[in-house]
Amino acid sequence: MKPQRFAVLAAVSALMAGCASLPQTPVTEQPPAPPPRDLIAELYAMVEATDQIVVEPLPDAEVEDLKIEATSAIALRDLERAARSLMQALELRPGRPDLLQLRAEVALGLQLLDEAETFAIASYESGPKLGPLCRRNWAAIQLARELRGNQESADVARGQALRCTSEPPVRM
Repeated sequence: MKPQRFAVLAAVSALMAGCASLPQTPVTEQPPAPPPRDLIAELYAMVEATDQIVVEPLPDAEVEDLKIEATSAIALRDLERAARSLMQALELRPGRPDLLQLRAEVALGLQLLDEAETFAIASYESGPKLGPLCRRNWAAIQLARELRGNQESADVARGQALRCTSEPPVRM
């Protein structure tokens, strides 16, 4: 056998032996991280009901623009801008339940759970205690408590939300 052929055969054999002896490590793909929870959307899904009691404050030109701006910012999930608009509105009209609840929802979206619960409780205390606003109050409180791991208190809030729906009068 010629020395060149022998060298080529030895090189090819070594390459093939090397390929066969390397174990293939399986590539494990990590599942994608779940998307962050949209707590504001969850809150609104929790409060759907058919009762018709809606208590609205009298129109207030000074805060209406700020409320519209905040609502638009919430829809776009620009929660920092929404928080600024709502804080300006609350400086003008402190204690207004609809503004306090919107502020609670923004805090919830920002994962500021203690703040969300505080604003929702303040809204409930100054609000109508019936209807959609009441249910939003307790839904925000429930979500904040659940996220903090306090399931027992979250269940109490869920029960309170059920009391917010009024039954129509019995007609005979």
